[in-house]
Amino acid sequence: MAKEIDNKEVVNREEDYSRWYNNLVVKADLAEQSAVRGCMVIKPYGYAIWEKMQKELDRMFKETGHVNAYFPLFIPKSFLSREAEHVEGFAKECAVVTHHRLKVSPDGKGVVVDPDAKLEEELIVRPTSETIIWNTYKNWIKSWRDLPLLCNQWANVVRWEMRTRLFLRTAEFLWQEGHTAHATSEEAVAEARKMVGVYAKFAREFMAMPVIVGHKSENERFAGALDTYTIEAMMQDGKALQAGTSHFLGQNFAKAFDVQFSNKEGKLEYVWATSWGVSTRLMGALIMTHSDNNGLVLPPTLAPIQVVMVPIFKTDEERARILAEMDVLKEQMQAKGLSVKIDDRDNLRPGFKFAEWELKGVPVRVVIGPRDLENGVVELARRDTMEKVSFPQAGLADEACRLMGEIQKNLYAKADAYRMANIRKVDTWEEFKVEIEKGGFLLCHWDGTTETEEKIKDETKATIRCIPMDTCICEEEGKCVYSGRPSSRRVVFARAY
Repeated sequence: MAKEIDNKEVVNREEDYSRWYNNLVVKADLAEQSAVRGCMVIKPYGYAIWEKMQKELDRMFKETGHVNAYFPLFIPKSFLSREAEHVEGFAKECAVVTHHRLKVSPDGKGVVVDPDAKLEEELIVRPTSETIIWNTYKNWIKSWRDLPLLCNQWANVVRWEMRTRLFLRTAEFLWQEGHTAHATSEEAVAEARKMVGVYAKFAREFMAMPVIVGHKSENERFAGALDTYTIEAMMQDGKALQAGTSHFLGQNFAKAFDVQFSNKEGKLEYVWATSWGVSTRLMGALIMTHSDNNGLVLPPTLAPIQVVMVPIFKTDEERARILAEMDVLKEQMQAKGLSVKIDDRDNLRPGFKFAEWELKGVPVRVVIGPRDLENGVVELARRDTMEKVSFPQAGLADEACRLMGEIQKNLYAKADAYRMANIRKVDTWEEFKVEIEKGGFLLCHWDGTTETEEKIKDETKATIRCIPMDTCICEEEGKCVYSGRPSSRRVVFARAY
């Protein structure tokens, strides 16, 4: 199929993966750069995909007992200083509000900050919400009867990134952040593990994206956490992408904000905490896991349009007859729960429409021409394989539903096959330096020290993505790939986004 939309070529993935990604995000109408440096505009088609992600995740959160709330965008600067490790982790990314008013400039041609409107305390634009939420939880938690407290919020956050890329790393992005409080350490750990499991289930079943669930190394943990669980995915260029994290925060934030509860014996204890989140970075993961040189490839579960119907005609009479049949077929498919669009624009050639919907990743295309109408058939095209077949109109709705399940499974199987083909065991430092240039995940022994981890990162730009919990578990005796010191298990090394 032609690779031109609006006379602009889609960049070839094999020639320049980074340019291919950036080009595809814009050409598929997902997002674009904004007038604010490092921030993006999420366009309607891109936001429709995010809405489907949000809907499914929100359902999964509520099924596990969580409720939604909302907390302020602005955080008093003093709050961040209460948890030293936390503030250190975000200090370089914080945007700070110092004044609350503008005034007309002396020359009358613009506006300037009013020096008399300086805030008594500077405010941090939310980089994450632990501090403001735990200051609030102090008022909500008094007794063991108030626990567990299971809240989530859907919000935007600001982290002043210097090098940005649409969806993957922007100064402002959308996300959800869960924040829970528990009576015991065991309950909090179970919560953190449960929620990383929710993320893994969502990635695998809705995004058709295989992931490894594991612990982060101490050096890679969330700022202020005692343990961080992660889901790590492999993109088509062999790089890793951290797709979601869940944190066991211990009692650090409870102590920083004096959040105590009276236990069943009437004694005061500090509560135990978790936080967990995924963001619009999932959009980048979705693109890079499945898409190709024709454009997006979307799993049916997250596609805003699952079936697009394109009529082919020469006369107004043919157009009317074909569209009437399409309306009937559309109703039948919608009755089965499918989202269907009829592309009845009569000022565009069919080939242009085919290329446009391939670019936007619609899973199934249905084409009807005059001869198809006479023969009672349609042309069915799958986006994942680009295969086309003739199929009876009478059974189209059931076949479209069947195809959705088949495409979903095929996308996962294809991504998993790529991932497994690019996971390799490496035992020597010389081999490591060669293999890391090829991309993929390297399973290596590590001596457990931050010193070794940092040296490997400095020399190769590879980091420990996770210590696996459910995939690629390699609990075996060996020697650290870098230092040669004893090791009891392998961990996952990769270069990452």
